[in-house]
Amino acid sequence: MPSTEGIEDLIARMTLREKIGQLGAVWLGATPDDQVAPHQDELSATDELEDLLQHGIGQVTRAFGTLPVDAGDGAAALVALQRRVVAANRFGIPALVHEECLSGFTTWGASVYPVPLAWGATFNPDIVERMAIGIGASMRAVGVHQGLAPVLDVTRDPRWGRTEETIGEDPYLVGTIAAAYVRGLESTGIIATLKHFAGYSGSRGARNLAPALIGPREFADVILLPFEMVMQDGHVRSVMHSYAEVDGVPAAADERLLTRLLRDEWRFEGTVVADYFGIGFLKIVHGVAGTFGEAAAQALVAGVDVELPAVKTYAEPLLEEIAAGRVDEAFVDRALRRVLDQKAQIGLLDPNWSPLPDGWDDEHVASPTGLVELDPDESRAVARDLAEQSIVLLSNDGSLPLSAPARIAVIGPTAADPMTLVGCYAFPNHVGVHHPELDPGVRLVTVANGLRTEFPDAHIDVLAGCDIDGPEDGRIDAAVEAARAADTVILCLGDRAGLFGRGTSGEGCDALDLALPGVQSLLLEKLLDTGTRVIVVLVAGRPYALGTAPERAAAIVQVFFPGEEGGTAVARVLSGASEPSGRLPVSVPVHAGGQPWTYLTPPLGARSEVSNIDPSPAYPFGHGLTYTTFAWTDASAERTSIPTDGELEVGVSVRNTGARHGVEIVQLYLHDPVASVTRPIVRMIGYARVPLAAGESARVSFNVSADMTAFTGRDSMRIVEPGAIELRLGASSTDIRASLGVQIEGPVRTVGFDRHMTTSARITLQPDTTR
Repeated sequence: MPSTEGIEDLIARMTLREKIGQLGAVWLGATPDDQVAPHQDELSATDELEDLLQHGIGQVTRAFGTLPVDAGDGAAALVALQRRVVAANRFGIPALVHEECLSGFTTWGASVYPVPLAWGATFNPDIVERMAIGIGASMRAVGVHQGLAPVLDVTRDPRWGRTEETIGEDPYLVGTIAAAYVRGLESTGIIATLKHFAGYSGSRGARNLAPALIGPREFADVILLPFEMVMQDGHVRSVMHSYAEVDGVPAAADERLLTRLLRDEWRFEGTVVADYFGIGFLKIVHGVAGTFGEAAAQALVAGVDVELPAVKTYAEPLLEEIAAGRVDEAFVDRALRRVLDQKAQIGLLDPNWSPLPDGWDDEHVASPTGLVELDPDESRAVARDLAEQSIVLLSNDGSLPLSAPARIAVIGPTAADPMTLVGCYAFPNHVGVHHPELDPGVRLVTVANGLRTEFPDAHIDVLAGCDIDGPEDGRIDAAVEAARAADTVILCLGDRAGLFGRGTSGEGCDALDLALPGVQSLLLEKLLDTGTRVIVVLVAGRPYALGTAPERAAAIVQVFFPGEEGGTAVARVLSGASEPSGRLPVSVPVHAGGQPWTYLTPPLGARSEVSNIDPSPAYPFGHGLTYTTFAWTDASAERTSIPTDGELEVGVSVRNTGARHGVEIVQLYLHDPVASVTRPIVRMIGYARVPLAAGESARVSFNVSADMTAFTGRDSMRIVEPGAIELRLGASSTDIRASLGVQIEGPVRTVGFDRHMTTSARITLQPDTTR
């Protein structure tokens, strides 16, 4: 790896055009027939590849995630391309290769895991880290260096189409789960990229890429907090700016955000990359730049190091700005220094660097087809485990687990359509939809197929009843007849993910309200009217209002796009082969309207006597049932007061009082009844996933720092304020099992990036005293 002096020497020998070449990317294979996003044509590269190669190329965009390609063939093609890149530029600098990897490596044939909203539902960072290790290993096996994940946007309005990509509506949950993903991906040598920095999920009216209505306190304490937590964790090496404009300033041109906060305060030393076309958007969408050159200058000075996905503004437009004296070349050198340092970290500047994947030689390059397996059994096992742990049992009258049903009617548009299992950034929906002649590349187990495996002796009828979002076309009547003939109905409702209006969930697929798409609500109510027991399985990318189902359904199961093994996971939970242990990362509403709303609301945002609209959810954040019962006892705090720089331990004993193994999620909430600014009624500051066998008990202890009470005060400084607080131990944000009063004493204390941002948990199994 070259030294700092070596990199400076390299910079000194490069021409301005060669320097700028390292700050851009090429996107090969993207054509008008394979549109990924609006504005792709007008913002794609205008230079020919050979012209770009002679000056050097910073990155290669989605060599695997643009068109269907066998992994071995893609790896061989990438080797050939890298050899061309190295041979063409004076300094032999290879390109860094990036890919999407939100719910798996976004390429044909790679494992498709559950979406981030499902990660949040697990309340289990460990399983998410295991998944990320598998994703990183698959990318590294074919020569990829950087992954564009995870998403740290906090859900602010679940109508937003990209809700499926978020981890949930609580910043603490988002931060802890995202940090685990980053640790896993980075442990394999792949550069993780936090996105979207910052404010994207606060868009007005839940419209994709709309202005964000976010005050500075919400921005600091909700939107930025997960990014800050992951930064403190210390593993991440890249950040992607968001498309958002907050209070009139687009993130791509916000020096306060990308330099003063990210680098000066948080001490980030990696690269900032543009969200696709985001620099050009400063001109054609936001209107803060009159030319592409002005857009390039604003982004570069603000702190955007690399333009993605293709060269447009960090090329001739930027060169013209520099030549005219409107931007200092020193800003190019600053970005270049970061880019080259990162390339050096991953070995791209080593004199013996080879483009060959680990274990390959030129014979592999000559015959690559079928050499790389991107969906091995161990990855499918992790995908299934994660999917099972993410399934949330919302309600149950005792019908679940199912016990040898004789005749099952599996009804609904998500029952047998494999594409409804995966999110919008999974290859089958993201790219495969443009290639209907090809299979999805991986085996996708539908709910219907999972049930056939789990209940081999049952008679199973499968009917769609209606389309995801189509009109009523007469099939509901047949579904009603099938339901009447069955002893159990498994009603599978929900979404199909897509891009820019090609789905009911996903990027650019925003919802007017939280009513089930199409005529699914009609199908639901008609089947509930039959009198046959109905188990509702909602396979979706966001929560939906469920009509009268909370009162009339035998059980309701919430599933967020569960990935390739989703059908197996659902069937195992329904049969009882696996225990339901997921908890809601987002609230489920009673009514389709009344949005936006999340549980992080001050008293004025809750139910009151001054409005006829009650925003209380049908099922709150953190809610989830199991097939067993738990008793919580002996909640205690080691002291009743601490200084503003102190800490204390709080704990509770949890016992599995049922006859089955189960998992309890002990959640720690903060209630701050009186503060200098309004505070959420409760907000989560810790959690622990506690697996217990029947009769087993454990002591769950949390080490709580006074820093966890910090918030942004009236002077915009983050402070720990003296006063009375409550530490609430609960099974959800509304199911509080114990409240412990604590007095914070001493002067107001200002805290910064070095404060405690997480609460450690310790689980200690206790002896069985009943024997």
